[in-house]
Amino acid sequence: MRGWISGSTTERTEPARADPPRRRSRARPVERRLNKKRRLLLLKGLVWLGGLAPLVWLIWRGLTDRLGANPIEEVLHHLGDTALIYLLVTLSITPVRRITGWNSLAPLRRPIGLFAFFYLTMHFLWYAIVDQTLDFEFIIEDVVERPYILAGFTAWLLLIPLAITSTKGWIRRLKKNWLRLHRLVYLSTGLGLLHFYWQVKADTYWPIVAITVMVVLMLLRIRRRKPRRERERTVAAKRPSQRSLAD
Repeated sequence: MRGWISGSTTERTEPARADPPRRRSRARPVERRLNKKRRLLLLKGLVWLGGLAPLVWLIWRGLTDRLGANPIEEVLHHLGDTALIYLLVTLSITPVRRITGWNSLAPLRRPIGLFAFFYLTMHFLWYAIVDQTLDFEFIIEDVVERPYILAGFTAWLLLIPLAITSTKGWIRRLKKNWLRLHRLVYLSTGLGLLHFYWQVKADTYWPIVAITVMVVLMLLRIRRRKPRRERERTVAAKRPSQRSLAD
């Protein structure tokens, strides 16, 4: 009996020395990194397709004479609406990421925000070049006398420094000031929605929907910051006691 027991234990302990499980554990992180990179490339590709789709559709409508009775106004409104949609999508990424835990959405904020700036720039250039034929005196008079144009123009101006400083180099240079500067996106989006609401004379359904979406996004951000501030206060309250114990 002793020989059988001793023999069985030696036979059972020998397979435990095998190395394949360690090799598998080393290979898994590499596979996860590759899958993460592929997922990010796929998401960025979808962002580019979604970003260029409104422009391609607008060009197709122009080539096929499907812009309606007033094509200049139709293009102007289409570009402005697209810019506002992308601004709201940009603001929604952080709340969605915090709620769902999809951290892979974070790198998408920059390209979506740049698409919003692109369409807003096209919106202003179409107004200045095509609609007003670069009549600067009339454009300045229009901006000063019409509040909704002033709101839209200010929203576009606020996005210019954000688009310029969206690179990694500017993030390193500005450090904490970069976050403070890019908070102007909230003001810019609010002014854009105000421009949208004032510009619409009768049917205010879609402006109210857009404003409601922004209010919900801001409430989600404020609700998320409260627990963080409470944690910071508790940590700050514990620090003096720890210092006194150390002393």
